[in-house]
Amino acid sequence: MQSPTIPARLRARRLFVTAAATLTLVAGSLTGATAAQAAENPYERGPAPTSAVLDASRGPFATSQQSVSSLSVSGFGGGVIYYPTSTSAGTFGGIAISPGYTASWSSISWLGPRIASHGFVVIGIETNSVFDQPSSRGNQLLAALDYLTTRSSVRTRVDASRLAVAGHSMGGGGSLEAAKDRPSLQAAVPLAPWNTTKTWSGLQVPTLIIGGESDTVAPVSSHSIPFYNSIPSSAEKAYLELNNASHFFPQSTNTPTGRQAVAWLKRFVDNDTRYDQFICPGPSSSSISDYRNSCPLT
Repeated sequence: MQSPTIPARLRARRLFVTAAATLTLVAGSLTGATAAQAAENPYERGPAPTSAVLDASRGPFATSQQSVSSLSVSGFGGGVIYYPTSTSAGTFGGIAISPGYTASWSSISWLGPRIASHGFVVIGIETNSVFDQPSSRGNQLLAALDYLTTRSSVRTRVDASRLAVAGHSMGGGGSLEAAKDRPSLQAAVPLAPWNTTKTWSGLQVPTLIIGGESDTVAPVSSHSIPFYNSIPSSAEKAYLELNNASHFFPQSTNTPTGRQAVAWLKRFVDNDTRYDQFICPGPSSSSISDYRNSCPLT
C-alpha cells in the first residue's frame, strides 16, 4: 500500500520549487532595477552621501598626488594634481582651482585632497604671477583643465566632458570668468570672489558662491551678493555666507566650505541627485549667516 507521507512530501517539494522561482523573479527584478539605475547615471561615484561623510576631512576614495612643474606646461604656472587611486570606478570629473592675489596654491591646498577623495581629479594651480588679475586667472584655469585632460599623466582618469573650476579671491573672480568663457563647464565654486565686473547675466554654468560675512577685502555686499543676484534665474546658483568669516576663510580647513563645495560638484559634475538634500533647501547652522538657492534643481 502507498505510504501516506508521499503526498505531503510532494506538496512540500512543489512549495519549495514555487518559492525558489518567486525568489529568482524578485532577484531578477532587483538586478534589473539596479542596472537601470546605473544606466540612468553612469557618473555616480561612491556610496550614498551622509552628513558625516561630507563633514569628514577625507571622503571615501583613497588619493594620491603629483607635482606639475611650470616648465612642463603652458598657460599657467604648474601646480599639484590630486586624484583617486581607484582604477575600477571609471573616469572622474576634473576641477581646476586657483589661489588668490599674491598667494600660492599652498594657501588653500587642503581643498585638493578633500575634493579628490570624493571622486574627482583636482589640479590646484600656481599662477603665472601672484599679481595676475581675475581675467588672467580665468584663462589659466581653463589652460589647466586643458592640460589635465590632454597632456597630464592622469588624463585617462579624467572625463573631459565633466569639468569645473573654483578659486579664492581673485581666483574666485577668475572662476567666474572661466565659467563665462566656457559655458560647457559643469560647475563653478568661487570662494570669497573678487572682481571689478559685477554683472554675470550671461553665465549659465551652475555656480555656488561662498562668501564671508566679515570680509573687508571683497565685502559680500559689493562682491558675492551682487555676483549671485546677477546670475540669471535660468542657471542653477547658490550663495552661502559664513558667519563672522573674514576674506581668508578658505585658507583654513573649513567644514561648511568643504561640505557644500563637494555637494555642489557631486550634484552638477557627477549629476548625482543623491546630493540634492544638501543643496535644496540647503544647510542651516550657527556657522552660516545666509543661504540662498535657485531651487528647484534640474
